[in-house]
Amino acid sequence: MFMLLLISFIILVAIFIFKAYKNTQNIIVRKIKIDNAQTESVSTLNILHLSDLHLENISISAELLYEKLKDEAIDLIALTGDFLDRKRTIPKLIPYLKVLNKLNPKYGIYTVLGNHDYVLKGVDLQTLIGTLNKYNCNVLQNSNETIYIENQPLNIIGIDDFSTHRSDLSSSYQSIKKGTNLVLTHDPNIVLNMKKYDFDYLLAGHFHGGQICYPKAYHLAKMGKLAKMNIIKGLHAQDGRPFYISEGMGQTGVNIRVGSLPEITLHQLSIEKKNANLNPAI
Repeated sequence: MFMLLLISFIILVAIFIFKAYKNTQNIIVRKIKIDNAQTESVSTLNILHLSDLHLENISISAELLYEKLKDEAIDLIALTGDFLDRKRTIPKLIPYLKVLNKLNPKYGIYTVLGNHDYVLKGVDLQTLIGTLNKYNCNVLQNSNETIYIENQPLNIIGIDDFSTHRSDLSSSYQSIKKGTNLVLTHDPNIVLNMKKYDFDYLLAGHFHGGQICYPKAYHLAKMGKLAKMNIIKGLHAQDGRPFYISEGMGQTGVNIRVGSLPEITLHQLSIEKKNANLNPAI
């Protein structure tokens, strides 16, 4: 009898693990529309947001990623960190970067780094950054760039990783123009420190939607105040300002998901008419 119970238990565990692994292959594509304009909107920006690829444990190939996105109109690609944490994985990133370029985003690719990326040090970290730059990714480390949408400034603000104490809000917002502020960062906990820093939309990742929830992701409690508030995925607001936490594409630790699925998100952001000045380059 004991042996029969043991065998039954092992079979149930094996089925559970198999299903949890299969969840990593069930990539969800979500579409989110953000219209928080207080005045006239002059245009909308279609943003592809990818986060937490964790290429050591990713269950979607570069080719399948392209197939899922090839028919989407993409204006801008936002990558919010945790690409990998091992030097030998850097070459695996290249096919994905080629696919992102093949999607031909009108306004380019912008990225920040995450805590796992910073496991790399010195030359290895620079190799990662250099690889991103080589494939047309603008790496923002507490810095910003301004592009123009229908002559209106869009400030793309990249705040470095909060969880590894690299965030510098003052530097990130230095010399920004009056316009729409799109913030990219890895750890969304930074929003709790941004009362004095304006943003119209913020994109982040970091939590993987819990990755393993049983039924809650209790193990995330050590990952900051948002996790303790069970704010670990999806669309939320802080001080009336919207932010989105991606469940990510890859996994860390064991390559399984329970109560969470990998996701690709497409965001439609209204660009508000905030500045009457035309782009001087036009």
